[in-house]
Amino acid sequence: MKNSWFWLILIGFFLGALLAGLVKLQIAPVYGKYIAVAILAALDSIFGGARAWLEGQFDERILANGLLLNTVIAVVITYLGDQVGVSLYWSPVIAFGIRIFQNTSIIRRLLTGEQAGR
Repeated sequence: MKNSWFWLILIGFFLGALLAGLVKLQIAPVYGKYIAVAILAALDSIFGGARAWLEGQFDERILANGLLLNTVIAVVITYLGDQVGVSLYWSPVIAFGIRIFQNTSIIRRLLTGEQAGR
């Protein structure tokens, strides 16, 4: 059952990305930072879920909670930064960027059987 949840979430993410590419929706530039951190939060959760699935530790509740909570926290940090005039959106961008690259590195190692630390 847990494997089917992962695949449904992954397929839904890619179908949503495809649909977003096909639909020409205009978003006001003021919301650009919010969309960017929300997308990074989603990618972080997807790659974290893929890693957990490959390690046999996938839990759909953790993925859903992480996706929602990470997105909300990143958007709130961005909003608070806008309110005080500080570019706080860089903190979620950097944090999610680092985690995405770490997870893809671990996924690559799991898929190729490569040993960590070589």
